[in-house]
Amino acid sequence: MLRPFHLVCLLIFCSPLVHPEAAAPIVLTFTVDFPSSQPEHYSIRVPSDRLAHYQSSGRFSADSDETDNFDLDFPLSPETCQKIYALAAKAGYFQKDVDSRHKGLAFTGKKTLSYKDSKHSAESTYNYSSIPAVQELTGLLQSLSATLEFGHRLDYDRRYQKLALDEELKRMEDMARSNQLVEPAAIQPVLDQIIADPSILNVTRARAQRLLEHSTPR
Repeated sequence: MLRPFHLVCLLIFCSPLVHPEAAAPIVLTFTVDFPSSQPEHYSIRVPSDRLAHYQSSGRFSADSDETDNFDLDFPLSPETCQKIYALAAKAGYFQKDVDSRHKGLAFTGKKTLSYKDSKHSAESTYNYSSIPAVQELTGLLQSLSATLEFGHRLDYDRRYQKLALDEELKRMEDMARSNQLVEPAAIQPVLDQIIADPSILNVTRARAQRLLEHSTPR
C-alpha cells in the first residue's frame, strides 16, 4: 500500500500546474507487439505532464496487405495518470522481471513496460504477469488502446463507410456498460462529428449521443 507521501508525489507529478524545473520528468511507456491481432503493434507514452501519445500500426484486415498507421496526441486525465503511476510504484517500477515464466500459457502479445524518472530507469518484457499491479496496469492500458482504436475506426467509417458506424458504436456501448472505456474524452471530437452529420442515420447519431453523455463527467 502506498504511503501518504508517495500519493502526494503522484499528485504533484501528474499536475499540469507543476513548473518543468520543479520535478524531474517521468515517462511510462507500454508497448505491445502481437502479429495476429489488430493492431499488430501499439505503444502508449504517458509523461508526467499528461500529454500522452499513442501510436499503432497493422493491416487493415486479416486478409489485407495494406497497412494502417495511427498516431494521436491527447491529454490524459489527472485521475488516470495518477492511477498509472501508482500501479507502476506498486510494481516496483519494473526493475525486476515481471513475466510469470509459466509454460503452457497462450501467447497474448509481447508486452513491454518501461519507467524512467530521476531515480529509476527500467523496463520489463512479458507475455503474462502474475503480479497484481502489473495485471491491473496492463488491463488499464489495453482498455485505453481499445478506446482510442474505436475512435480511429469511427473516423474512418465516418469518412468512407457510414453504414458501418452503428455496429462499431454498439460495440462501444458494450464496453461502456462493462466500464472498459478508458479516457473517452480523447475520442469526443469524432463522436461530435458523427452527431452533427445529417447524412448519418438518426439511430446512429442517437447512439453516438448516448455514448457521449455516458462518457461526460457529472
